[in-house]
Amino acid sequence: MSTKPGNFNPEIHVTDYRKEFEAKRVGRDCLISIDGRATESLNGKWNFYADPIEYLLRGAWYKESRYDAEGREKPCDYDFEEMDEICVPSCWNMARPDLFLYENMGVYFRTFKYKKHEKGERLFLHFEGVAYRAYVFLNGECIAMHDGASTPFSVEITDKVKDVNRILIGVDAKREDERVPMTNTDWFNYGGIYRDVLVVRTPSAFLSDWFVRLAPGSSYSEIALDFSVDGKDSGEAEFTIDELGIKEKVSFKGGKGSAVIKAKPELWSPENPKLYDVSLSIDGDRLSDRIGFREFRVEGNRILLNGKERFMKGICVHEDHIDLGKSTNESVIRDTIRTVKEELNGVFIRLAHYPHSRLFSKIADEMGVMLWEEIPVYWSIAFNNEKTYQDAENQLGELMKRDKNRASVVIWSVGNENPDTDERFTFMSNLASYAKGNDPTRAVGAACLVDEVGEKIDDRLAEKLDIIGINEYYGWYNPDFSKLGRVLKNSNPSKPVIITEVGAGARAGNHGTSDMLWSEEFQEALYKKQVKEIGACPFINGVSPWILYDFRAQRRYNRYQQGFNRKGLIDSDRKTKKLAFKVLSDFYKTK
Repeated sequence: MSTKPGNFNPEIHVTDYRKEFEAKRVGRDCLISIDGRATESLNGKWNFYADPIEYLLRGAWYKESRYDAEGREKPCDYDFEEMDEICVPSCWNMARPDLFLYENMGVYFRTFKYKKHEKGERLFLHFEGVAYRAYVFLNGECIAMHDGASTPFSVEITDKVKDVNRILIGVDAKREDERVPMTNTDWFNYGGIYRDVLVVRTPSAFLSDWFVRLAPGSSYSEIALDFSVDGKDSGEAEFTIDELGIKEKVSFKGGKGSAVIKAKPELWSPENPKLYDVSLSIDGDRLSDRIGFREFRVEGNRILLNGKERFMKGICVHEDHIDLGKSTNESVIRDTIRTVKEELNGVFIRLAHYPHSRLFSKIADEMGVMLWEEIPVYWSIAFNNEKTYQDAENQLGELMKRDKNRASVVIWSVGNENPDTDERFTFMSNLASYAKGNDPTRAVGAACLVDEVGEKIDDRLAEKLDIIGINEYYGWYNPDFSKLGRVLKNSNPSKPVIITEVGAGARAGNHGTSDMLWSEEFQEALYKKQVKEIGACPFINGVSPWILYDFRAQRRYNRYQQGFNRKGLIDSDRKTKKLAFKVLSDFYKTK
C-alpha cells in the first residue's frame, strides 16, 4: 500500500499491526526444563486493564514513548502503575463481575529487580499458562509471542534485563477459527495469566531437557536416559539414582547425550506408586525430580501395565472450579484424585480437553492414578490450515516436553470428536506420528465418534492410534439406547477401546422418575444400563464417563443447567454427589 507520509498515522491507520510480532514467536524448542531448579516467583499483585481495541499493540504503548524527538512531553492514554490490581495467577473472569464474560485482550504490568548472582549466569522468564496468546514486553521491547492457553513457555532475557525491569504482558483470550481450540467449544473461555510466572537462573551451560524412563522391552531391567545441553557442545554429565545404586558418567556431544543403564527398579502402579529421587548434573547445573518407572503398552486389543492386563476404570475431569475458574492448587488436585481413587474406586483420569496444570501429573505420580493427557484439537479445527497444524503440534510438543518424565501419564491424546474427513485424517495422523516418534513409552489415542450410519466403531484415524477412544451418549443425545447394543455387536476393533465419554445431565437435588430428563434418577438409571452393556463387552478396555464435576459452559442455558454442563457425578460445589456416583463406584468395585 502506497501512502502519503504527511497524513498517515500508524496507530490509527495500520490494520495488520499484529504482524510485526510474529517474528518473536516462541514454542517447544525454547522451553527449558525447570525440574528441581530453584526458581523465583513473579506471582502476586500485578496492575491490569482490559484493552479490547489492543492499543498496547496498535498504539505501541509498550514502548512507553512519553517524549517527542526534541524532548517535549506528549500526552499518554496509559498509566500502567495506576491501573487496577489483579492477582497472578488467576483468571480475570473471577476477579471482577464486569470481566466475567470478557474475551479480548487484557494487559498485565509489574516491575521486578534483578541482581546477578553468579558470573556468566543466564536468565529466563518462564510462564506455566497464559490464555490464549501472550505478547511479552520487557523494558519497552517485544521479547516473545506465544500461542496456546495451557502449555508452558520460556524466553531468555539475559541480554535484556536491567537492575529494575518493567514487564508488560498482553493476554489475548479471543476465540478465533484458526486457533487450537477454535471458536466453538463446550467449556468456559477463561482468560488471563492463570498459572505461575517464574524467573529462572542457569549457568552459561545448562541442562535444557531430559527424558528418564524404563526402557521398553527391557524386561523391566534397564533405564533409558536422553538429555540436551544448551551452551556447551560436548562434555560429561552425571546421572544418579542413589536408591538403586546408580551413579553413571554419561558423555554428550553436539549438545545431546543418551545412555541405557542396567537397573531393577520397583515398578510404579496405581496400587504401588513408587518414586525414586533422580538427578542429572553437569558442571554448575543440576536437574532433579521424583520419577516412577513402569511399562505401559498395548498388545492386540489388551492394555497392559507392567505386563498385566488392566481395565481403565476412569472418569473425565475439566480444569474448572467454581471459585478459581481454570486456576487450581495442590489442595484441589489432591481432593480430586482422592475422590477418584478412594470413593469412585477408579485408577484413571482423562484430563479434558487441554493440558491441565503441571501439578496434576506430579501429584498423580505420587498418589497413583493413570492419566490421559490431551491437546485441544477439538470439534471443527481448521484442519486445512498449516498455521493451525503448527499450533497444534507445538502444543503437543510443549505438553510432552513438560510431562514425559511422569509415570502417571500413559496416553497422549491428539484430539476429540472430530469429523472423519480427509483433511482431519492427515492433520491428526501427523500429530499421532509426532507423538510416537518422540515417545515410545506411551500409547497414542484420540476420542472419536461412533459411525452412526453404519452403527459401528469405524474411524479411519484408528489405524494411526494405539488406543481408540469412543464418545457415545446413547440414552441421552441419542435417546434410542438400543443402538448401543447394535454398535457393539457390529464392531470388531483390533485395538483396545476406551469409552472416553458417556453420561447424562442431572441437576443435583432435582428428583423425579427415572424417565424425567435432568433428574438424578434419570442419570442413575442410564448409568445402570450403560455399565451393564459396557461391562459385558469383551473388547472394551476402559471407560471414563463424562464427567466428575459439573463445570461452566457458555452454551448451556436451560433451567437446569444455568451456564453449567450438568453431566457431573458431583455438583459444581465438588461436594454434593448425585445418585449415579454410587452406580459407577459399585461397577468399578467389581472390575
